[in-house]
Amino acid sequence: MRGSERSWRNSTVLGFSLASLLSDASHEMATAVLPLYLRHLGLGASVLGLIEGVADLSASGSKWLSGAVGQRARHKKAITAAGYAVTTACVGAFALATRVVPFLILRAVAWAARGFRGPLRDTMMAESVDPKSYGKAFGLERAGDMIGAVIGPLAAVGLLALGTSLPRIFLWTLVPGFGAALAVALLVREPHADEEAVRARPRRPALPRQYWAFLTAVLLFGMGDFSRTFLIFEAASRIPAGAAPALLSIPVLLYVGHNMVSGLATFPAGALTDRWSYGRTLLLGYALGLGFNLGLAFLPGGVGWLLPLFATSGVYIAIEETVEKATAARMIAAEARSYALGMLATANAVGDLASSLLTGFLLDHGGRVWAYGVAALFSAAGVVTLAAVIRSSRLEHAAPAGTDGSLAAR
Repeated sequence: MRGSERSWRNSTVLGFSLASLLSDASHEMATAVLPLYLRHLGLGASVLGLIEGVADLSASGSKWLSGAVGQRARHKKAITAAGYAVTTACVGAFALATRVVPFLILRAVAWAARGFRGPLRDTMMAESVDPKSYGKAFGLERAGDMIGAVIGPLAAVGLLALGTSLPRIFLWTLVPGFGAALAVALLVREPHADEEAVRARPRRPALPRQYWAFLTAVLLFGMGDFSRTFLIFEAASRIPAGAAPALLSIPVLLYVGHNMVSGLATFPAGALTDRWSYGRTLLLGYALGLGFNLGLAFLPGGVGWLLPLFATSGVYIAIEETVEKATAARMIAAEARSYALGMLATANAVGDLASSLLTGFLLDHGGRVWAYGVAALFSAAGVVTLAAVIRSSRLEHAAPAGTDGSLAAR
């Protein structure tokens, strides 16, 4: 690409940022009311954990497959747009589900499509931007995602206030969801690739030892990074039984505030990463995540305590989701980047799977101290491992990797 096309201010970054906004508005609208709907159906935290865990399992497999397929795929844009469309259709179909099994199937297919599109999207993003601007590019895309995560729950609250039934809210998610697929189709520019060179790429290239160490830190931290859906469930559990129906909006509004904080923090986190240090910025995010889990476990159980905790979660999620991708993109050479990003997404999905299942089970059978205390232990393991990786491989000075997989200092 020519120099002007390598700026982070390009059509591809804009297209994916808009797609992330619309797609997240769609499925976060559903996420905001899903715990309320499950409680209405008489289903508990274990069922929520099972649904989220199965979804993360399907996502982890599809992300690994996507990373391998993306090594040689010549039409990533079309596949990615289809992934947005399939996710949208499945989320909208929640309106027809009243039992556990249909929820499991629809959530699994939706998250498989969502997982498959992720590494392809991230690879095209990295190909369209100069490495020195990865933080800002991924930060803008994540900001779009988080803005959508504010719009979606607010739309759900508005529809609840108008008396819209929970199943009908799921149908409304189809509008922004299909808009996301259209944004990819119209705005994203897939770079022309040398077909012979693409075909010659291995589907599972060798990755440097430092990258596997980095993935270990990601996996360990992810095992304490349970689904944000549990935040809504936690807030709902602190609302007194028999409270006025209007109070049901409080958990959703707290979740909106969480996503608003995250949306505001995402782009600054990316810009800080480009200017300061990839490893240290990510370590800061992981440390905030550890503090968040400790707060949920040991602070008093009133709703008021959730305000600073939700804000802390919003900041650390912004750093985590932006800097992990930017770091991976800088550590790995272009010919292996799709597979590397797929492995990053897989490590996150596997961690989320374990965390969702364990957190849901422990909430039902051990209480919040056990549930969030165990999550904090995994967060601490991630912090310690990442600190060791930074110390041993100078991750804080990561630059684009050479063909030998080594990390060059900036």
